[in-house]
Amino acid sequence: MRYALLAIWIGAVSTLSAYVSGHWMNNKSFAELSGIPLQEGMDFEKTRAISVPMITDGKVRGYIVAQFVYTIDSTTLRELAIPPNPFIVDEAFRTIFNDTSIDFDDLKAYDIDKLTTHIKDSVNQRMQAKLVHDILVEEFSFFPDSSINKS
Repeated sequence: MRYALLAIWIGAVSTLSAYVSGHWMNNKSFAELSGIPLQEGMDFEKTRAISVPMITDGKVRGYIVAQFVYTIDSTTLRELAIPPNPFIVDEAFRTIFNDTSIDFDDLKAYDIDKLTTHIKDSVNQRMQAKLVHDILVEEFSFFPDSSINKS
């Protein structure tokens, strides 16, 4: 009899605590729980992945594969005749392809902040408005030419 009452008590306490915590969590927003303010009215849009050949001394040394996410006002995005995706992809490709600071014999950390800031500023300038608020890196990888299957 004691074990049956103990089992009922444990079940009741577990059920009640799950209900209370679920109710409390549903009434709290993500911003309240994390302490990070949300960017209201902003959309996160993803670009397609790009593959940029890295050429030095007339030889392909490898490929950088990159994909970006950008933030843009959702109302503005709906009103645009042309979305900023093609401009971001184009600017990213041009910037990475023309970057002469990459030394394949002495690879070091790449300045991602400089890259994303340059892409954002250039896209906003090309579109003649401050549309893109931030550029985030979804993927950024280097694949040396020797690791690529050439069959």
